[in-house]
Amino acid sequence: MATSNKDKLSGAYEVGYGKPPAHSRFERGKSGNPSGRPKGTLNFATTLLTTLRETVVINENGRRKEIIKLEAAVKQLVNKAASGDLRALTQLIGVMVSAEHRAAEETGPKEVLSELDQRVMLKILKRHERGVTGGGKREEPVA
Repeated sequence: MATSNKDKLSGAYEVGYGKPPAHSRFERGKSGNPSGRPKGTLNFATTLLTTLRETVVINENGRRKEIIKLEAAVKQLVNKAASGDLRALTQLIGVMVSAEHRAAEETGPKEVLSELDQRVMLKILKRHERGVTGGGKREEPVA
């Protein structure tokens, strides 16, 4: 149902889904969430990643070495697990399992030929061998 210019100017129009009453609409240029997240603020994941990539100086075998915080945390977890801390050992095993799952997903499943594809490949190989040996018999196509 179309509204005329006269209806729009007087404020009388059909109120319904997607058409709120004029008195309850947001003013032009005003946000519906004025105290929302300020522009430019980082979310938790971004903040965590940047913090884990910061460098830290450690002493390893009497030498100072600069590594990222993530590597330092992993070294501490592995050292605690190796020293017999059961909680650290269970956490390390959990991290290892999830890392292996992610690595397996990234490489993707190994593609295996279907039974039909295998039959077609065998026919092609046989045909190739006959061509090399000089046989001239033709074979019927595979379904």
